[in-house]
Amino acid sequence: MDYVSKHRDRWSVSLLCKVLKVSESGYYKHMRSSKCRPRHAELLAQIYELLREDEENANYGVRRIYLYLKLNKRYKGSFSTVYRVCKDNNLMIRPKRRSKGITRADAQAQKAENLIQQDFTADTPNSKWLTDITEIPCKDGKLYLAPVMDCYDGMIVGFKADDNMRSELCIEALQRSCRSQQAHGMVVHSDRGSQYTSEAFRQTLEEVGAVQSMSGTGRCYDNARMESFFATLKKEKLYRMDTTKLSRDCVKSIVFRYIYYYNRRRIYSTNDGLPPLRKREQYYRIKLAA
Repeated sequence: MDYVSKHRDRWSVSLLCKVLKVSESGYYKHMRSSKCRPRHAELLAQIYELLREDEENANYGVRRIYLYLKLNKRYKGSFSTVYRVCKDNNLMIRPKRRSKGITRADAQAQKAENLIQQDFTADTPNSKWLTDITEIPCKDGKLYLAPVMDCYDGMIVGFKADDNMRSELCIEALQRSCRSQQAHGMVVHSDRGSQYTSEAFRQTLEEVGAVQSMSGTGRCYDNARMESFFATLKKEKLYRMDTTKLSRDCVKSIVFRYIYYYNRRRIYSTNDGLPPLRKREQYYRIKLAA
């Protein structure tokens, strides 16, 4: 291209941008990205395939999308490429509001020591469990949810949801977890809420041979992994609807389906992308083979 032709083209672009009321830099950026699109068309198609696979996958952020591509599509590209494709196609997840804890410490009850010390990892299933309570506002009152999480793979091994947060809620959640996993003798970590310091809850721990561990007073990070699950449940599911217009039974059903998805299909970053149940099955396969 000679000097005259080059400057004539620039003048044409300048005039076009004035007519369309856009910046020249924006025009050239658009042209550059347009040239790159065919190169990433297959990658974008794979991302959309993931998002269509399950309605809950719409909550995936870039890091989980990247893990999915590596695990299932044998993707060889970089994280930054996936990030750019997601950003260019409006597939970024916006942060949602934070949830707040609701349990209150019993100042008079005898406390157990903190055995976890913010170490939320475990080498084997059913050796270290976390539990807590969260509330969900519904049309006919509040729904209280008490799940139990295994630190080995992040699996929700059991839970109980009810219209109150008495100690029976936590007791039944623990009993269900023990039955589902045929578990015995684990460490069970919670905050210092009165439900967990109650004589009835401690009796249940004794019956299953469990050792109690409790967070320090005012130390929210002492049960951070359990709080992280609550934040995930609410950001990915409950904050995307108005639960105050739904009955407790309806919300309970929604929570049940989400936990089923969370355990069996949701990509879990700390498991190298494996959903909790798949990591657990992998552990027992290796143990059986040995």
